[in-house]
Amino acid sequence: MISRIRQKEAVAVRGWYPLLFTGLLLLLATTGFAQRQRLLDRNAIGWYVYNGDYNLTRKWGIHAEYQWRRIDLIRSWQQSLARLGVTYALSDRVSLAGGYTYFVTFPFGDYPQADLGIPYPEHRTYQDIELQDTYGRLTLSHRFRLEQRWLAEQAETASAEGPVGRIISWTFQNRARYQVSGDLALDGPTIDDQEFYLNFFDELFIGFGRNVGENVFNQNRISGGLGYQFKNGFQLELNYLNQILQHAELDAASGQSVFEINNGFRLNLNHTFDFSRK
Repeated sequence: MISRIRQKEAVAVRGWYPLLFTGLLLLLATTGFAQRQRLLDRNAIGWYVYNGDYNLTRKWGIHAEYQWRRIDLIRSWQQSLARLGVTYALSDRVSLAGGYTYFVTFPFGDYPQADLGIPYPEHRTYQDIELQDTYGRLTLSHRFRLEQRWLAEQAETASAEGPVGRIISWTFQNRARYQVSGDLALDGPTIDDQEFYLNFFDELFIGFGRNVGENVFNQNRISGGLGYQFKNGFQLELNYLNQILQHAELDAASGQSVFEINNGFRLNLNHTFDFSRK
């Protein structure tokens, strides 16, 4: 009996290790953030997200995702993200994934990253490992992601319709991401059809390697809110979202770091389907 209690305590402690690791990184990042002179760019954001996961076999699947990110909640563009990947289930608790992301950043805010006044694209590849476990009503996931990024360097040219960005080169960067997320059933031990649930996530982004510049601490996102499962494989979530993001380059006029402080909401539509059962 005593050995079983000790095993449960050990599992619980191991479950907190990633959270403690994230907290330490956040402490180091925010300490540097507080000590340096900086410019703050505050924006109200609205992110509209589609997540699709489709099982082709018992092990293999496809992930499709689109994020329509807006400033002033919906009025103008912030960013556009389209992602396509392949997933592989090692077990019920561990899965692998990899794929491609096409990302576009638009001019927005007081210190736009798209400083030519025109959008610029970015290509990414990524690799994931995700660990998932259940603690009573809570399903907790830890996702570790590596990204390889190619950011467009543009030269402004003129046309009859206005400025056009001509891509002259691509800047390569590496980035590591850690996300902890959870779903908490509100009615019974599991999330079932026509039931509400709570969900949350926190994700930390760290740049490393060459060409990172000021962007070692890249950003952190915290989100939480209420979800509703219409039926198995179809969920809608409305979350509060806070994003703190550091620009890779200093402000040209002042020489200070630029941090975006973005607050708003994230509306998620999650859809899953198992083709292997057909």
